[in-house]
Amino acid sequence: MILRRTCKQVAALLIAREDRVLPVMERIALRLHLAACTACPIFERQVLTLRNALRQWRNYSEE
Repeated sequence: MILRRTCKQVAALLIAREDRVLPVMERIALRLHLAACTACPIFERQVLTLRNALRQWRNYSEE
């Protein structure tokens, strides 16, 4: 199994990671790509920010 992924593949993995646990080889490929790429870590932070905002919105209640 090849560990090299394109940015498009990594973006799909980052989104998929929100719904399921990635297999070990996919997690390794993701880490390797994120270490070498300049754009994908920015996208990862955006995904995490969105996830946190949605979590806060779900827990929001007006008093």
